[in-house]
Amino acid sequence: MNKALVVDDEKLIVKGIKFSLEQDGYEVDVAYDGSEALKMAKEKEYDIVLLDVMLPEMDGMEVCQAIREFSEMPIIMLTAKGTDMDKILGLEYGADDYITKPFNILEVKARIKAIIRRNSKKSKAAQKNERIIEISDLKLDLDSRRVFEKDKELNLTAKEFDILELLTQNPDKVYSREKLLSIVWGNKLHEAGDVRTVDVHVRRLREKIEPNPSEPKYIHTKWGVGYYFKE
Repeated sequence: MNKALVVDDEKLIVKGIKFSLEQDGYEVDVAYDGSEALKMAKEKEYDIVLLDVMLPEMDGMEVCQAIREFSEMPIIMLTAKGTDMDKILGLEYGADDYITKPFNILEVKARIKAIIRRNSKKSKAAQKNERIIEISDLKLDLDSRRVFEKDKELNLTAKEFDILELLTQNPDKVYSREKLLSIVWGNKLHEAGDVRTVDVHVRRLREKIEPNPSEPKYIHTKWGVGYYFKE
């Protein structure tokens, strides 16, 4: 269920928008002044915020700018002011769209749907990109478990990939040999052998990913402690 925040000091307008959006299945919260709106936006991540410009306590521009300091939730400005300069100011303060009063509720809902759809596509693209790790000339595809150096695919074993994935996702964090053995080999410690197993796998991994394995660029040793990945 999409969540909407409707902010306007004209209670009839708020009531009408709230009713219409609830008919479309939205969960709707309302606020009647800028301070209340900002407080609610900090407490909950909304899929859309309808924000009037002329508000008590804090005006809509101030609220929009304050929200942009901690969230990218979509914001549509509502205003009786119709000049191009007002629209430009609203967009510069971080608004995604601008609707002038009086408005048709069907147009408002169409704009909301368009922004939510666009935002959803961005989120999916971002989630997809998160499954790719690129550091310098290395690229890890976490879904296909493939590693590339520039355009050349590197042939890593399953355990080598597990070690590299763990270290790249936690850069500069030092893992002891015992910790790597526990995380990568899990409950099969008795089958994996002692900590020298880790050293062997790290050495082979360096031979595959490092330009010069004797002077590692990526996987570094913290003497007496363990291994870490340097971005």
